[in-house]
Amino acid sequence: MKQLIQADLLSTTDYERQRESFRARIIELKRRRRIALGPLIMMVFENRDTLLFQIQEMVRVEHIVEPSKIQNELDVYNAILPAPDELSATLLIEITEEAMMKHWLDQFMGLDHGEKVAIVAGGERVFGEFEGGHSHETKISAVHFVRFRPTASMQSAIADLRQPVLLTVDHGEYHVQTAVPGSMREEWLSDLSA
Repeated sequence: MKQLIQADLLSTTDYERQRESFRARIIELKRRRRIALGPLIMMVFENRDTLLFQIQEMVRVEHIVEPSKIQNELDVYNAILPAPDELSATLLIEITEEAMMKHWLDQFMGLDHGEKVAIVAGGERVFGEFEGGHSHETKISAVHFVRFRPTASMQSAIADLRQPVLLTVDHGEYHVQTAVPGSMREEWLSDLSA
């Protein structure tokens, strides 16, 4: 996907005028790109539009006006953009029960290392590659960035709605298989061909 540059951003004034319609469009887009993997993990597959919205919101909320600081935001979010033949997602660990938080955070230690989160399509499995720096030996972040590189034959299976496609998590006590709906598969195909 084409990298985001400062010229892609609306001015603060223009963004405020368009924010509600922009936000409504992105909420609908994210609905097609969001998938629950069991009760505690949510994934949102990112593209240029979802990341542009996040940058616009950061600039708005943080009142960022200095071009170098705007560029820093662009650099952070451009690093999440999927490369050719790649899918990129934000993985969120969503624990809402205070009493269970420590238990589940301890259980999720190491989720971001090794072969734990995967896409299964056409009889093949591709494991997610987590961006480093979001956990260490005693603590795991609730937000992770994950990349998947499906093979050409997996991409063909994703395009064939007669074939099942799954997202899986297999880590510690947490084992989930979730069918990927056709609407998300269409979004993936768009990303993979960008």
